Amino acid sequence: MVVLRPEPRRVRSLLARYASARIALAEKAEPTWQRELADVTYTLCVVTGTRSITDAIAAADEILATARRPEVPRRTSLAADTTLAA
Repeated sequence: MVVLRPEPRRVRSLLARYASARIALAEKAEPTWQRELADVTYTLCVVTGTRSITDAIAAADEILATARRPEVPRRTSLAADTTLAA
């Protein structure tokens, strides 16, 4: 089974929308921000394959952390290296 990882840029954007909605709701509870928070919460859960916002944020953090790590090329075995050199 192939697991598709969402684009880190999209995850960052969703996290920013989530934070903005939470801050706006803390300042003043308006239906617009309540809908935005519900929408972005749902989307984060779908994108990360989770069922709660707590799990979605943890998964998003892992996605972003993985995206920052450089990919390490696999080493070939010594036998393969000497065979190629011969």
